[in-house]
Amino acid sequence: IPILFERLRLPALVGLIGSGLVLGRSGWNLLESESPIISLLSEIGLLYLMFITGLELNLQIFLQQQSRFLIFNVFNVCSFFLPLMLGTLGGRFLDFSWHSSILIGCFLSSHSLLAYPIINRLGLTNNQAVTMTMGATIFKDIGTLLILTVSIACFHSGAFSFSQLLTILGWVIIYLMIVLVGCDWASQEFFRRSGDEEGNKFLCVLMSVFLAVVVAQLMGLNKIVGFFLAGLAVNEAIGEGPVKEKLIFIGSVLFIPIFFIDLGLRIDLPSFFAGYSTIKLLLLILVGLIVGKFMASVLAKLVYRYSWQETLTIWSLSLPLAGTTLAVAVGGYRSGVLSGEVFNTAIILVLITATLGPWLTSLMAAGCAVNLTCASVTEAPIITLSQQQLQSSQGNFTIIVPIQNPQTQKYLMEMAALLACQSQGKVLPLAIAHATSQMDAPQLDTAWQHSEKLLAKAIAQSQLLGAPAEPLLRIDDAFAPGICRTAREQKANLIIINLSSSYTTHIYFKHIIETGIATFHLSKIG
Repeated sequence: IPILFERLRLPALVGLIGSGLVLGRSGWNLLESESPIISLLSEIGLLYLMFITGLELNLQIFLQQQSRFLIFNVFNVCSFFLPLMLGTLGGRFLDFSWHSSILIGCFLSSHSLLAYPIINRLGLTNNQAVTMTMGATIFKDIGTLLILTVSIACFHSGAFSFSQLLTILGWVIIYLMIVLVGCDWASQEFFRRSGDEEGNKFLCVLMSVFLAVVVAQLMGLNKIVGFFLAGLAVNEAIGEGPVKEKLIFIGSVLFIPIFFIDLGLRIDLPSFFAGYSTIKLLLLILVGLIVGKFMASVLAKLVYRYSWQETLTIWSLSLPLAGTTLAVAVGGYRSGVLSGEVFNTAIILVLITATLGPWLTSLMAAGCAVNLTCASVTEAPIITLSQQQLQSSQGNFTIIVPIQNPQTQKYLMEMAALLACQSQGKVLPLAIAHATSQMDAPQLDTAWQHSEKLLAKAIAQSQLLGAPAEPLLRIDDAFAPGICRTAREQKANLIIINLSSSYTTHIYFKHIIETGIATFHLSKIG
């Protein structure tokens, strides 16, 4: 199912929840959500989902531009309190209790970065508007889960009082300090004393998670919050590496998919469409989400003077609801705060936004990538290679020619050979084999062999034109950074690259300009 939906350019969770809907009581009735094994694995999947959510959040982005993130989330309730209030008012309008209405507002207060692969593919991860939205995820997730904890605690205690609220908030703050500060310090100290052995890191992470959950239960807090904060606490300690990859792999291929399937099993479509109030609730929440996120994006535009393309990109990125919203829905439903009607509405809402958000992002961010790239190229200093410049660097003039497309390789090598002969320099044909997580992967071997064939052809072309050439074969995780790194290492004077209308070429130029590797002479050659 995930493979099929990824080929359809839809999030995997849409397919998994949909498959549960087909296999459950609303479809073929082949699986029961009350089955002990499904309930157990689904519970593990929910907790694992919150742990990975905390583990994958990039704290460095938040710390680097802290002022922007704080203003974006605090300035007149941007993207957090505004949707929260709209959802709460919608719940009260439909005569839900205050506790239920607040949790309905929590559905809208956070967002999931389901469209991050699209942003990464278009080369917009360093854009300030995008990084601000990514960093705001930390603030939103923590705030949403804390509101969930306080709401459930107040609901179970019966009568609400201000002193009781202060007591609960005090325990929550103490718990935050214990987990975020204590677990982070203990993990780093353990790694410093025990070394970087993978088994030790894995056991330390598990111990941190279990301790965080035990402390949460002793304090009377929701264990969902414990798993999320545990992932956030060990995030920096384990860093990027095989331990983090294995932790994410275990959850993403087994437990989390079963949790999504279980959500689909619990949807009761006949009862959902039978009542007008359920559809009315869904429409109210959806309108509140779209309007609230759009107003927050416009406020960010007014503060930071973003373009409309960037503003719409922020809005589309903040629309998808997934992990935190599902955690609020499940936690509220199991604690008795939310009814089955609201629970079904939350799952349908996740399906709609998880489909709509990435589609809108692909439209908005594509235009944003083109605009930013064109602006970068326009602002870059454009120079021509004069005869004097070429003669001044005779013998040392180095030209790098990235070769990846056999159709354009011949023309690039001809231009490089002409310039190299004129300046008495040399040509460096560059082929990049895309790196994988394992150096002995078959895909890397295939890429390596393909690159060797391209280089052999490039050397033959260079010899026919009488220009000295030294082939370069490099393993790198991305093509544009690989070109820049090689140019810096070889102290290249010139990079000759094919200019087309594709987004990939725009990303190359944008990256090379931003890293300060080179300036460009742009020309159209028949």
